[in-house]
Amino acid sequence: MFDEEVPRPAKVDLERLSVDELKARIEALKADIAACEAEIEKKEAHKSAADDIFKS
Repeated sequence: MFDEEVPRPAKVDLERLSVDELKARIEALKADIAACEAEIEKKEAHKSAADDIFKS
């Protein structure tokens, strides 16, 4: 499960995109990054809670 590679979307030729399209792409990527960071925080909190249980 953890060793599986995450499928990557096909590369986009950025030269073909307009400035507005590039800005929209950046905003979408920032939203994806924020979602990933939130998921990391959630998983780290769960791991920390589990670690605390097993330390007792």
